[in-house]
Amino acid sequence: MASASPKSSSEPIELPLPPVKIDPLAAFLSYLIPGLGQIYQGRIGKGLLFFVGLYTLFFYGMWMGQWRNVWLPDTFDLPDVVIAGQRLEGVPKAISYRPQFLAQFWIGTASWPAIYQYVKFDRTKDEGPPPFKKFQRAPNEEQLNDLQRNSSKRWDLGWVYTVIAGVLNLLVIYDALAGPMFRDPPKWIEEQASETASKAATEKVAAVAAPPPPSEVPAPPVPVAHTPDNPQGGVT
Repeated sequence: MASASPKSSSEPIELPLPPVKIDPLAAFLSYLIPGLGQIYQGRIGKGLLFFVGLYTLFFYGMWMGQWRNVWLPDTFDLPDVVIAGQRLEGVPKAISYRPQFLAQFWIGTASWPAIYQYVKFDRTKDEGPPPFKKFQRAPNEEQLNDLQRNSSKRWDLGWVYTVIAGVLNLLVIYDALAGPMFRDPPKWIEEQASETASKAATEKVAAVAAPPPPSEVPAPPVPVAHTPDNPQGGVT
């Protein structure tokens, strides 16, 4: 029975993919600015899509809220917050009064002015230090009531957009951390596979061009002389 013929050298060679590598630097870059990590990895189109989409959503939400819906509140004169027997202070207490910022924070540097305003907050002044002044500064109670009363539902809808933008950027950060789904084999593997395929093709061409081996011709019979052991003679 004929044995199975080997695979033709013209068939495509499946190259092994490199192992998945976690990329913390790209993830951090995508936290700072959405899509920057993807651009750093060479996925420029995808990075620009994330950048334009998430920043448009975030700043459109801020515009709907009259640029006054991203902040951390000053908790100096606010009632205490106790969770599991622990009284919260500082940033945890501020987040408990403004949990939206926990999601807004993940949009990256676009939310950092709120942190700066929180650290530099001076309740004796009507605005923060330059260059931000009132940008992402916590409004007082009178200003907050005025925003909620005079802006119908646009103010609330605006901060929802900023929260969605921050949550979506978490997915962008993870995408940068995990790297691209479709990866190219290392260059040295491609070169080795190309060299192997070229060598196999050369050997195949040489085998086809070589002349066939001569066929074997049986030797003629050898006559045997008459002997006492073989009185009839004959051939062998």
